[in-house]
Amino acid sequence: MLNALNFIVMNLADIRKSYLLHKLDELIVGDDPILFFLRWLSEAIEGEVQEPTAMVLSTVGENSKPSSRVVLLKGCEEGEFRFFTNYNSRKGQELENNPNASLVFYWKELERQVRIEGIVSKLSEQYSTDYFNTRPFESRIGAVISPQSKVIENRDYLDKLFEEKSKEFNESGSIERPNHWGGYSLKPEMIEFWQGRASRLHDRIRFRLIKKEWTKERLAP
Repeated sequence: MLNALNFIVMNLADIRKSYLLHKLDELIVGDDPILFFLRWLSEAIEGEVQEPTAMVLSTVGENSKPSSRVVLLKGCEEGEFRFFTNYNSRKGQELENNPNASLVFYWKELERQVRIEGIVSKLSEQYSTDYFNTRPFESRIGAVISPQSKVIENRDYLDKLFEEKSKEFNESGSIERPNHWGGYSLKPEMIEFWQGRASRLHDRIRFRLIKKEWTKERLAP
């Protein structure tokens, strides 16, 4: 077993990839990080990157320990990044107690990464309801029945509840957004663009919000 483990570790250490697709400089990025993010997002979508709106959301618990998970970006409006989830989930409870959070996008097909840090707040109830009503029927049921992040007895518990609620909502003809589900918006204070380059000399350009103005600077890889 030990020999097999050593073999796996050695193989991992030997993995190498050269990044040769693009470059990034201050002129290309411009002075508005939100506009440049939208440009990169469009290129990711047009380039058929798998799950281009997937982002790693990291929050901080009461014990100062971070936790991360992948969620989907559902809007970039008014300079803010928007997503939806269960308010009673672990991330929801952590954001309630500490609104500081970070996002990471990784588009491997383009050898690009974007890191974002900022403050999260809840979107309005009307905004959340309007979005909820656009979701597929099954997704709305899932939001109603799932006690997200809580321990459940088994998979059958969810399947039976889903079946019961599907019948109930089909008969009633409507599904109201539950109070425990809605949207969040992250207002960025830092946005960093990372472009893979040869010899691990990657391009990193960071924007920081200082006195309501974006300051641009290049970081060493």
